[in-house]
Amino acid sequence: HVQLVESGGGTVQAGRSHNLSCEAHGYTGSGGCKGWFRQSPGKDREAVATIDSDGDTGYADSVKGRFTISRDNAQNILYLQMNDLKPEDTGKYYCAADWSSMTAIQALGLPSNAFRYWGQGTQVTVS
Repeated sequence: HVQLVESGGGTVQAGRSHNLSCEAHGYTGSGGCKGWFRQSPGKDREAVATIDSDGDTGYADSVKGRFTISRDNAQNILYLQMNDLKPEDTGKYYCAADWSSMTAIQALGLPSNAFRYWGQGTQVTVS
């Protein structure tokens, strides 16, 4: 049974940094692809950052250069470091994982249902 649990949401001032974490229970190692998605009011859920089994990463254009995805394979934790936050970064952030062999770049262009496992999400509000 795979369970993803996000933490770190909150309200942040624009221009500041903030970090999110996602603990993966029942999903061990670096296999498959993991990612962070964001859903803002009135918008579809979109991929923000992805990381694949080779450690390659992919980023949405809107966050490229500001966000960094990383993982701790030993602790089964996925991170999202967010710098220079903007009001448009506001949304509910979800951690996702899938055992498929899709690359980080491929995952950015796929619909969210390409990922099988999801967390409950954590709200980030940038004011």
